[in-house]
Parts: sequence; C-alpha cells; structure tokens
Amino acid sequence: MAYVTDTPIAVEVVSLPRYIRWIREDLTKRLDRYRLYRTTLAELATLSDRECDDLGIDRYSLREVARQAAYGA
Repeated sequence: MAYVTDTPIAVEVVSLPRYIRWIREDLTKRLDRYRLYRTTLAELATLSDRECDDLGIDRYSLREVARQAAYGA
C-alpha cells in the first residue's frame, strides 16, 4: 500500500524587480571574475620561462594559477 504525505514547502516570494536585480548582480559578479581570469592569464603568458621558474610556476599550469586567482581554491 502506498502512502502520500502532504508536506508544505516554504517558498520565498520574490518580486520581479528584486529578482532581476539579483540576476544582474550575479551576472556582473561572474563577468568581473572572468575578466580577472583573462587578465591574469594574459599577464602570466607574457612571463618568460625563467620568470616562471623563479615564481615556481610551470608554463602548463598558467591556466590553473589564473583560475585560482579569479575563482579561489
């Protein structure tokens, strides 16, 4: 035999302008992080092999270093 449970779910009602503002802020934040990633990667790409060695960065890991700088660990 099957049982059905009616459990109320708490739903926050958000106005449309507030929702649009939230979406805009989120997109702005994501775009800023992406710009930081691209800028960091471009700057790291200009380093010579010797400069990368001095910093302890392998050339193949430049994208990971830029990703960590922009998006965190």
